[in-house]
Amino acid sequence: MALFNIFKKKKPEAKRQETRDKKQETRTEKPKAEAKKEVKILKKERKGGIEAYRILKSPHITEKATDLAQINQYVFRVWPRANKPEIKKAIEGLYGVDVLDVKIINIPRKMRRLGRISGWRKKYKKAIIKIKEGQKIEVLSR
Repeated sequence: MALFNIFKKKKPEAKRQETRDKKQETRTEKPKAEAKKEVKILKKERKGGIEAYRILKSPHITEKATDLAQINQYVFRVWPRANKPEIKKAIEGLYGVDVLDVKIINIPRKMRRLGRISGWRKKYKKAIIKIKEGQKIEVLSR
């Protein structure tokens, strides 16, 4: 890849020296042990809050799901590796409701045909969420 380096513009020697000095200053300011502690603290802060987009795909809107919404149960499609506690935290964080129960259903893949061509419909995971009485989740904005 040395061939491509001939096309790059070269920095003047003064600028090169300034960048080297800055790098050395930052290295001397923080030892590696302190930097590792900061990284660990950041990871702990991130663990507390679960990003909902990594757990929930979309609300599952069907006739049966709208009937369940009348009795405070809502249906969502979730990622296949999501589990009940993660789903509960994601719903509570995103919608600000109290989740009482989470039920998970794995929908298997199904064979479908279109003329001579046959294929498979993808499998997915559904979660039925039961929330506290008097609270609502606005799935479809009106």
